[in-house]
Amino acid sequence: MATDYLKSWACACLLAAAMAACTSVSQTDASKRLTRYVNPYIGTGDHGHVFLGANVPFGFVQLGPTQPCRGWDWCSGYHYSDSVLIGFSHTHLSGTGIGDLGDVAFLPVTDGRQRTVRFAHQDETVRPGYYALTLADEGVRVELTATTRTGFHRYRLLEGRDTLRLRVDLAQGIGWDAMQQAGLTQKGEKALTGYRHSKGWANNQKLFFSAHFSSPIVQADCQGDSVAVLTFVPSRGELLVKVGLSAVSEENASLNLQSENPGWNFDAMAKEADRLWDRQLGKVEVDTPDETVRRIFYTALYHTMIAPSVFCDVNGDYRGADGEIHRQADFVNYTTWSLWDTYRALHPLATLIHPERQKDWAQTLLHIFQEQGKLPVWHLMGCETDCMVGNPAIPVLADMVLKGVEMDTKEALLAMLKTAMLDERAQGLLIRYGYIPFDMNPTHESTAKGLEYAVADGCVAQVAHRLGWDDEAAYFENRSRSYRHYFDSQTRFMRGRDSKGRWREPFHPRSSSHQNDDYCEGTAWQWSWMVPHDVKGLIELMGGREAFVEKLDSLFLVDSTLEGENASADISGLIGQYAHGNEPSHHVIYLYNYVGMSWKAASRLRQVMQTLYHDAPAGLCGNEDVGQMSAWYVLSAMGLYQVEPAGGIYQIGSPLFRRVSLQVGEGKTFSIVARDNSPENIYVCAATLNGEPYSRSYITYQDIMQGGVLELQMGNTPGTWGRVEAAD
Repeated sequence: MATDYLKSWACACLLAAAMAACTSVSQTDASKRLTRYVNPYIGTGDHGHVFLGANVPFGFVQLGPTQPCRGWDWCSGYHYSDSVLIGFSHTHLSGTGIGDLGDVAFLPVTDGRQRTVRFAHQDETVRPGYYALTLADEGVRVELTATTRTGFHRYRLLEGRDTLRLRVDLAQGIGWDAMQQAGLTQKGEKALTGYRHSKGWANNQKLFFSAHFSSPIVQADCQGDSVAVLTFVPSRGELLVKVGLSAVSEENASLNLQSENPGWNFDAMAKEADRLWDRQLGKVEVDTPDETVRRIFYTALYHTMIAPSVFCDVNGDYRGADGEIHRQADFVNYTTWSLWDTYRALHPLATLIHPERQKDWAQTLLHIFQEQGKLPVWHLMGCETDCMVGNPAIPVLADMVLKGVEMDTKEALLAMLKTAMLDERAQGLLIRYGYIPFDMNPTHESTAKGLEYAVADGCVAQVAHRLGWDDEAAYFENRSRSYRHYFDSQTRFMRGRDSKGRWREPFHPRSSSHQNDDYCEGTAWQWSWMVPHDVKGLIELMGGREAFVEKLDSLFLVDSTLEGENASADISGLIGQYAHGNEPSHHVIYLYNYVGMSWKAASRLRQVMQTLYHDAPAGLCGNEDVGQMSAWYVLSAMGLYQVEPAGGIYQIGSPLFRRVSLQVGEGKTFSIVARDNSPENIYVCAATLNGEPYSRSYITYQDIMQGGVLELQMGNTPGTWGRVEAAD
């Protein structure tokens, strides 16, 4: 909960005392921490686009190295293939397909003209909450750590050096980012404040900072309003730099700094960051003899906790979606809502292991609605980007309502209803025609938009039904079946059709033309399964159980080659035409459970987990997408996945571990025990829940949150478990 200044200062004093105590933590204690299993390099190569650097769970600050933007694979500001840096910036995105941020960069340089440095990976040290790099040419070792709203730098001069120059750059950014206005002001001998207004993916970002130095600035050479080269002669060859950030004001940036990092103990702060990460990672404990799998798992869990990120100051101030400053004392505001990606797995995972954050997340979504007149689509730094298709906030908010998260449920439903009735982003065409014709403006991605709107509409219907709004429930339940308009019974694919009901011709189910066809980052093969809210209806539409299974089997066997010009780069991680590298495919394997064939899901799940996730920089087969790619792995490795986007029905898959224990809040633990689990024994043959026989191939959110034990007997051949009730 956001607090006033006095409470924040009192907390800071307690934190300082606690961090001082941290200095006595023994090496034995450190060796027991789960953070030692995190490999932050996973996803920094290939197309993973993950953030590398120092932060704390869900923190506003992501402080780390930033490289020159050389293309799509530099969206986070860092790619493993590169060896050049332009600075250590305080904000980054993780796993997106668009680059932005990279605000307030510091870089050690030899003279005022230098703008880049070269580095080698063998000179880096990276772990949760800590990044270090030795720059031999510049004669300095850089160390970084962070709190929620502040960055902490330590620069140690190498032998023979006594002077340090730091380039402070507000002009540079990442990807689409472009500085519009900036200012720097020196405050006495040991402080620098400033602001940066930029336009990019976030079209009106405002950021303010306050930096304090442990040694005096002996010379400041300014290059306009956005760049300064500061010279220091640090005592004992060490310079410490503390930087507070705020989206509200320089004063609030200073307040954040005073509250969260009042001292100068870098080692204690780095240990506190490690402790915070370990506490969050400890919400899931796994038992496995495979240390590589353990590293992949805990790195994935780590990646699910970079965003959403805190977006308010210690006094409760935040910059709203209306551009105005708001002060809230009853919730913590968040940003970086990659909802089209994360509604599928990250949020269902978070409702299990982060129940304490759900109220704040719900309040943030509702306040964004109040400030901009609709629920967010893809929200970044208080700005609506309108990126991706559908109404992806609705499944997230609906899921929280149905799971009993504390909020004004009437207000939540009204926000969903208004958002779902807006005449924008082709939704007006849906209301008018009952589907989205491809020949009406806008023409691209019509089928994908329609299918995603149907998913959200199904979630609105569920909430309306729960609250007793029968007319609204009936309307949206009917609209949620609009997916049927896109199904061609002759080809048995979801296809684009025009305003007169005619199918688009020619048609090639393996064809992709990025942002210029009827699908979004996919093909007809991938999008024809996008009915997670009504799987039974989809089975019926495809001709019944046998026809459905035949089609689903074919998905993994057909040619992986993509046809057409300018195929979407997001279509990756292919097994046949199943594309695990992008979100529309993520629920598909679990559809086997709905026809009583969980054993078929098991073999495909193991294939994906074993071949498309690795303990290496190229360890992800597609964009991390702000935690979604990793959340799929975390849930699936535990043996669970929520296919239906709202309501809390978790399908049981094929767990990788002998035992998984989840801390689900209120001191309760839920464990999944997989007896005789091994690379060969991948099939669930029998199950018990709290000692009682259990035949369903799914488990409810309510059962999980009560705590207890789900015991699965694993075998190397499919049994009869789950074959009947799973299809009900």
